Amino acid sequence: MLKKLSHSLVTLFGVLCLVFFLFNIMPGDPAQMMLGQHQNEKQLQDIRQKYGLDLPLHKQFLFWINDLSPISYHHQENEHLVHYWTEEKYAGTIIPLGKQKAIALKKPYLRESFQKKGKKVSDIMLPKIFNTFILACFSILIAFILGVLLGIFLQKSNNKILNNLIEIFTMTGMALPSFFASILIAWFFGFYLSEYTTLNMIGSLYEMDDYGSGKYLQLKNLILPGITLGIRPLAVISQLTKTSLEQVMQEDYIRTAFSKGLTKSQVLWRHALKNALNPIITATSGWFASLLAGAVFVEYIFAWDGIGKLLVESLETLDLPLIIGIVLFIALVFIMINIFVDLIYRALDPRVKNT
Repeated sequence: MLKKLSHSLVTLFGVLCLVFFLFNIMPGDPAQMMLGQHQNEKQLQDIRQKYGLDLPLHKQFLFWINDLSPISYHHQENEHLVHYWTEEKYAGTIIPLGKQKAIALKKPYLRESFQKKGKKVSDIMLPKIFNTFILACFSILIAFILGVLLGIFLQKSNNKILNNLIEIFTMTGMALPSFFASILIAWFFGFYLSEYTTLNMIGSLYEMDDYGSGKYLQLKNLILPGITLGIRPLAVISQLTKTSLEQVMQEDYIRTAFSKGLTKSQVLWRHALKNALNPIITATSGWFASLLAGAVFVEYIFAWDGIGKLLVESLETLDLPLIIGIVLFIALVFIMINIFVDLIYRALDPRVKNT
């Protein structure tokens, strides 16, 4: 576990390096985008100084690491410095090193958004993460349940016509790009058949009422983006379930179970399915992480107020703190899910404990 955690830290550091340096070779000036058309040179200099954009690139990067690190170095007097300590900003315990310098023990600080002035990146991201998490959970639940059931049906059924239709559906689902599927499903079910489905082309988990006095829960907005996101993992899980079951059904202990007089359904549900779940769980966990990370097109097309839509908006405005915060969150999700899957493996298959 310690080895995995150390690898995770190296991965997060690599992601930070990649995003930071890619962002800084992109054309555009964040300071100019923050001020808009009404700007002068003095205002530009003040903004660049406040966010450290006037520093050499390597120093900017070191200060980013300093802010993200739980143990960090700070200045206590010059408020114009990027690493100037304020309790409101960092929220931690400070250990003075003389009159000016100090070391702090704190939680990682993702800074403030360039565009949404005064708002911390973490505060902006939290509600969006919740919305994306709900959408991803709904999608992967649909994909897992239907995918496993379809895979079992394909393995058991002798109806060639029905099997071929399901195979065509799953192959189409795997090949269908998410942006095209989003547009197609939004138009067909949210516009063309909206009179019968009562579904909206766009909308998020919470919507404002007609009088603008408050938000209300709108669960039906979850259906179309959830189905759209779930199509590809459903197709993969169904095929993987079928293949995995076919392999497990050839094992010696399965033949032993048949020799004891158990029916095919009893053998499948009691013995084969549990041992066939390992690759299915791997695929499901990987897809769940991908849904959290890759719902960008779906969220943007359906106007779902999640982390993917926020990433697109932050890229459009060159909002580096938001971009770094979102990408680090996505990388952290992949890492945590991989560790979680390893723990599930150990519970399902005792042989994994010895490897």
